[in-house]
Amino acid sequence: MHFSVLAYFTLEYIVFVRSYYSVLHMKYRFLPLLLIITSSLQAVELPAIFSDHMVLQREQSNPVWGKGEPGESVSVCIGGQKQETTVGVDGRWMVRLEALPVGGPYELEVVGNNTLRLTDVMVGEVWVCSGQSNMQWSINLSEDADLEMASANAPSIRIVSIPNKGSQEPLDDFNAAWSVCSPISINGFSAVGYHFGRRLHQVLGVPIGLINNAWGGSAAEAWVPREVLECFDRYDAYLEASDAKAAAHTDAVQARNEARFKAWQDGGRKGERPPWPNDPRYGQHRPANLYNGVLNPILGYGIRGVIWYQGETNSGRPKDYAHLFPLLIETWRKDWGQGEFPFYWAQLADFHNESSSPQDSTWARLRDAQTSTLSVANTGQAVIIDAGEGRDIHPRDKKVVADRLCRHALNKIYGIEVACESPRFSSMEVDDGVALLTFDHVSKQGLYAFDVPEVSGFALAGEDKQFKWAQAKIVGSRQVAVSHPEIANPVAVRYGWGDNPVVNLYDRNGLPMTPFRTDSW
Repeated sequence: MHFSVLAYFTLEYIVFVRSYYSVLHMKYRFLPLLLIITSSLQAVELPAIFSDHMVLQREQSNPVWGKGEPGESVSVCIGGQKQETTVGVDGRWMVRLEALPVGGPYELEVVGNNTLRLTDVMVGEVWVCSGQSNMQWSINLSEDADLEMASANAPSIRIVSIPNKGSQEPLDDFNAAWSVCSPISINGFSAVGYHFGRRLHQVLGVPIGLINNAWGGSAAEAWVPREVLECFDRYDAYLEASDAKAAAHTDAVQARNEARFKAWQDGGRKGERPPWPNDPRYGQHRPANLYNGVLNPILGYGIRGVIWYQGETNSGRPKDYAHLFPLLIETWRKDWGQGEFPFYWAQLADFHNESSSPQDSTWARLRDAQTSTLSVANTGQAVIIDAGEGRDIHPRDKKVVADRLCRHALNKIYGIEVACESPRFSSMEVDDGVALLTFDHVSKQGLYAFDVPEVSGFALAGEDKQFKWAQAKIVGSRQVAVSHPEIANPVAVRYGWGDNPVVNLYDRNGLPMTPFRTDSW
């Protein structure tokens, strides 16, 4: 009897164990498949413009976007608010954050199939610093570099530089991240951008975000979508030439050019310097390359506005620039989807040799095209005809450029009572051999000849269209009388018209007279 009971319970135990493991098998037999399915789900992603230390634009809703699994639920949380959406069939998602109080730091959390957390997020003023080499020109190569870098302890200023990568197809992302401004991180960052941002921070006392996507030597055509340029016949020749140059350039040609340049460097830079091995297929001259490569990845990010320093590369095409530059601004605004945000630029500085006689100049005509772009709403121009270096296309004093740009922002956006507009030509009357010029945007204290009493930089022409250096005298607070003993009937006046003109006319705020001409010859 004892043996039978023991055998019974032993048998029952065996049945129980077998049944238990059978249930376990049934319950978890799909676990490997579940793990495979789970691991194959696409993780929610953010592009690099969203990273630790970033700055969100205050006083407005800001978009946050990324990629994920189609149909995936995504939530974005920051500062007590939660925004939700679903990933579209194209694998993309976007939410809009409600305006947040200025300051921080905040933590931004994105939750989908996975979770992303960004820390040390600030809310303040965000500006894009764009253009070519004079905007890209770094603080460590500029005037007072050692002093500026040593004093760049500014944790409320955040910076990010977009790597130079040209493309004929729109790029979504880049390889970089926001960083806190410090003597180390500022090395290599835009000098104009940094000085502009520092001045804003000193006045406003709020966090400042600076996005630098400038590219040295870039043509304005490269900053505009190809399909926009194709709408105008005037750009056909440039498009065709760029395409032909790109088509003729192969990987083998590029490798040869790079090898030649490296050999010159390794050989102690002796002999004639080979051309920089720029690849026209992906370089900064080909139409749309920069719009796609360094603008599209940030397009739509919440900003206050743009500061711009470009035009040197387009100096040989000033007539087209008068059309192209407004087109660029209007295209950016339309595609950004943030209305007519402020767009301020630096006019070309003086460059090349001074001339002993009045001369025409493509640089002067390019400056004139820049001034004409002031007809576009919510724009501003920093005149720097006195801030260049004749022997160097990259003047080292970037503080004066930044300050004159910053004046526009402080006056027009932030309500600070500072002068921002350089004096500009308004009208001309001719009487008894004297051209009397009247100017707008002159301070109450009136015009001022810097350094010496005589006013320099004016040229006068009669009906023969032959310009001669003229005598000029300030009469009244905003008028100048111009004459020449050999010109009895003045027809046209030019001021600051040349590559590197000798000029000295300012208003009492220290803002230089805008170069101009009264003729259309």
